[in-house]
Amino acid sequence: MKAITIKQPFASLIAAGLKEYEFRTWKTKYRGEILIHAGKGVDKKAMKKFEHLNLEYPSGCIIAKVTLADCIKVDDELRKKLSERNAEIYSSIIKHTEWEGYGFKLENIVKPEPIPAKGKLSIWEFEL
Repeated sequence: MKAITIKQPFASLIAAGLKEYEFRTWKTKYRGEILIHAGKGVDKKAMKKFEHLNLEYPSGCIIAKVTLADCIKVDDELRKKLSERNAEIYSSIIKHTEWEGYGFKLENIVKPEPIPAKGKLSIWEFEL
C-alpha cells in the first residue's frame, strides 16, 4: 500500500482529523488510499504551538490510513479557504504567500493501532 512520511506534530494532526491537507513542493497524480507514517523528525516549534491539543505524537510508525482525494496547487484561493477552515493549523501556508507547492487533500481517516515502520521520501510502498 502507498505511504507518505510526515513529521510530527503534523502526522498526528492529520490522524486526529484536524489537518485535511498535507503540503509538498511536488505534485502527485496518485489518488486513493495512503498510509500516514509519523516520521522520527519533529518540528519543535510546531509541537509547542499545538501542545494545547493534548494529542499523542508517536514516531517511526504508521498512525492512520486516509484517502488522497486531490492534489491542488497552492494559490490565493486555497490560502483563503484554509484561513476560513482553520487558520491555526494552516498558518504557515497562509502567511508564506511566496511559497509554491501543492496541497494533498486527505479524507476518510481511519486510525489503526500504530504499526512500526521506517519512513522514506516521497510516496513509497509499505507491505501491510
